[in-house]
Amino acid sequence: MSVLTVYCCVPDIEVADRIARALVQEGLAACVNRLPGVVSTYRWNGEIRADTELLLLVKTTRARFEALRARIVTLHPYELPEIIAVDVTLGHEPYLAWVAEATAFKH
Repeated sequence: MSVLTVYCCVPDIEVADRIARALVQEGLAACVNRLPGVVSTYRWNGEIRADTELLLLVKTTRARFEALRARIVTLHPYELPEIIAVDVTLGHEPYLAWVAEATAFKH
């Protein structure tokens, strides 16, 4: 099984809750963790910015990534949301199996 952790910063708790609930409810994510207090420093439109955000850690599978990515883009208020997937190369096998089961295609 190919499990991913997807990183996605959001501007506030309301957006975090809306995205997290939608992804889990729709079977695109098994779990979404929200880490508050992230400060992101970046260049946007030629200016250096620093914003307080929340970081979402989304657990999904490679098979569900494209649908998850598309859903985040639809729900996210940013013009260019951060959506970065990292392969989980090792993990607790029962947990990884749960991620796979929770995100399995429902027919």
